[in-house]
Amino acid sequence: MAMDREGQGKNVENASGLSIYGYPQCPFCRRVLEVASSLGLEIPLCNTLEDPGHRRELELATGRATVPVLLIEGQAGEPKWLPESADIVRYLAERFGGED
Repeated sequence: MAMDREGQGKNVENASGLSIYGYPQCPFCRRVLEVASSLGLEIPLCNTLEDPGHRRELELATGRATVPVLLIEGQAGEPKWLPESADIVRYLAERFGGED
């Protein structure tokens, strides 16, 4: 789905509060990153392979270090951790109007 610059700017703004926990070498993480990029999203990558702090944070929050996981920080301050690449892609597509 093609987007103009105005639509992309809106998605970047609306993507605040999201973070992806994973690493670029992971094929499932790459899939999520590619979909985010195709939607015009700039979601920070918390690299769990290079930064032990990110890995520790993920393990404490979810009980495991499996990636990718999308952190969704809600307006009420309650974080939601969404694992599984297919679920993340579906969430991004539904929220930002793209294809999965």
